[in-house]
Amino acid sequence: MWPAFALVTGLLLVGVVAEADGLFATAGAQLARIPVGPHTLLVVALALVALVTAILNLDTSVFFLTPVMLHLARERGIDEVPFLYGVVFMSNAASLFLPGSNLTNLIVLHHEHVAGATFFLRMWAAAAAAAVTTTLVLLAVFWRRLGEEHDGRDGDARAHFGVGAAAIAVATVLVLVLSSPALPVLVVGVSAVLLAGTQRARVLAAVDLRTLGLLFLLACLLGGVGRWWNGPHAVLDSLGRWPTAAFGAGSAVLVNNLPAAVLLTPEPPQHARALLLGLNLGPNLAVTGSLSAILWLRVARSLDARPSVRTYSAIGLAVVPVSIVAALAALSV
Repeated sequence: MWPAFALVTGLLLVGVVAEADGLFATAGAQLARIPVGPHTLLVVALALVALVTAILNLDTSVFFLTPVMLHLARERGIDEVPFLYGVVFMSNAASLFLPGSNLTNLIVLHHEHVAGATFFLRMWAAAAAAAVTTTLVLLAVFWRRLGEEHDGRDGDARAHFGVGAAAIAVATVLVLVLSSPALPVLVVGVSAVLLAGTQRARVLAAVDLRTLGLLFLLACLLGGVGRWWNGPHAVLDSLGRWPTAAFGAGSAVLVNNLPAAVLLTPEPPQHARALLLGLNLGPNLAVTGSLSAILWLRVARSLDARPSVRTYSAIGLAVVPVSIVAALAALSV
């Protein structure tokens, strides 16, 4: 499991430097200037979330883009709720594109040792289907709330294309080319932080070592249970592709998708990619399902937003079934 946690730590460190360089804030300011209506603006914003998630991991996406999305909505005088929930739902939905996009990808498929480009070729259709359907459902849910906007002011953020941009480029290449990119990406992240002179407090705020450590310990515990007692894996292997995805989604909600991934895969699962769909998309049903949702909740509250656990699950009940069905259908093509 350690390579998975090392990779996400490296990507989070890269994200810290990129955020300090103003790359994310500038993206939000540029989005605010786009002369389109609120509905189209939400689609564009979700596309940015999907891109950052695919390249820099969904935890990086929710940590750094939640402020960007709230700033964007407030700049334009648009209801911030669709952007607030959109960032976390799209981060989970778009976490199927590359191995490093989600820790569960690395855990479930650690037996295969495939390069990122190979993973992308196998999963892009399902990932795209999940992202598109999630966007459409969110638009339907929030259509009325995306009403007329009030007068806003132009954003004045400016990006500095230095260490952060270079680190993103290098990390992306490493994830795409290498079958085991964890240590190289971690080295890139640490080097970027040192070269940029990023403040220690900023690093510790982004890389929540306590939460990562607790999840790692829980994953180790359930991994030991999975090796000692083959019951969960045996049940999983008795299921077809569609029930496997549903089983994965339910497991993620119950024990979080990272420990669930370890518990269910002491041996290669029969329908590994269907399981991935459940583990990655299922967390949109409840904030207990993923580290990204926990991070999102913390960041949103720190910015005076009012995220609701109940509203999260209510929206998830609409998003998850549609996205999983679409992704499974695309996976079988």
